[in-house]
Amino acid sequence: MAGQGVRGAVALVAGAGGGIGAAIAEALAAAGAARLLLLARDAAKIRPLLDRLAAGGTAAEVLLHDLAQPGAPALPDRLDLLVHAAGAHGLAPVGETDAALLDAQIAVNLRAPLLLTRAALPALEASRGMVVFVNSSQGLAAGRNAAAYAASKHGLRALADSLRAEVNPRGIRVLSIYPGRTDTPMQRALLAREGREPDPARLLAPADVAAMVLAAASLPPNAEVTDITIRPAMPY
Repeated sequence: MAGQGVRGAVALVAGAGGGIGAAIAEALAAAGAARLLLLARDAAKIRPLLDRLAAGGTAAEVLLHDLAQPGAPALPDRLDLLVHAAGAHGLAPVGETDAALLDAQIAVNLRAPLLLTRAALPALEASRGMVVFVNSSQGLAAGRNAAAYAASKHGLRALADSLRAEVNPRGIRVLSIYPGRTDTPMQRALLAREGREPDPARLLAPADVAAMVLAAASLPPNAEVTDITIRPAMPY
């Protein structure tokens, strides 16, 4: 990717059926990624994204895989960029958090990124690629009723930091990005639970997060951004 941003890159976006994942996929396509692989568990959910990409001239490839299950799909021999944008979210006070709620979030938010990254390391090393973890502001400071979710996201931060220490000497860069409230279906459901109406002026757009990922991935290979915190300028 040196000197040309992501143009010509082979990129894999996990969680492409979600709001942020879809925005990142569209940004990569617009920036000239040569091969775009989209990992999702629901073919119907990802169809609108595929149609939008096709309308822009990008024929993306779909990898159907349920990240809640162990393992990883077959991956290409070359991979310039791996983006972890999938996430599971559930709220409950600690006194009402059971094993099922905890396990569901650990499986998608922590175990799946580790296993997928492990499977992708040979392909990333071959191209001196980059791994992006879309974390959360809860991965930096936990709020009330979010113990299971925040714990999974704090673990994701630790995974990224440990991975960076291991793979930087092999030329692989690692970024964690921590978005605040972003206008996604998951966030709208959370606002509804709080009794609030969504106000786009007080939410990030998924494209805002995608723009930051693209900027970091477009740096020359001798420069690495390790952590980005992005939030609405006028938060709730």
